Amino acid sequence: MTTDLKYLALTAILTAALWIPYVISQVKTNGPLQPRNYADPTPRPVPAWGKRADRTYLNAVECFAPFAALVIVAHVASKANAMTAFWAMSFFWLRVAHAVVYLLGIPYVRTIVFTLGFVCVAGIFWEVIK
Repeated sequence: MTTDLKYLALTAILTAALWIPYVISQVKTNGPLQPRNYADPTPRPVPAWGKRADRTYLNAVECFAPFAALVIVAHVASKANAMTAFWAMSFFWLRVAHAVVYLLGIPYVRTIVFTLGFVCVAGIFWEVIK
């Protein structure tokens, strides 16, 4: 497996697991779901960290699609190289950092880390089109 695909897989499992803090927040705040919660999907109140956990997950899902598409395109087009591997690895670790910073509610750093993640996606794009 190439480094690009390895970090795509790691990013996929990270993204897939980021719902867990939000559910923990829900259960700690409101208890387990009751039958009425299944009939009425109105969100139940959660503390600020729970709201951040939800946004962390949604942000990860939003950022995953372009990253995954470009890694796959690079692989299929035989454009994967040391730079795409670097960008994919960097993207993964920046997403880990973004999740931690977002969950902890650290201002400004979150924006910087998010932007650097976009730079990684743009870097893979550049390698694909050049």
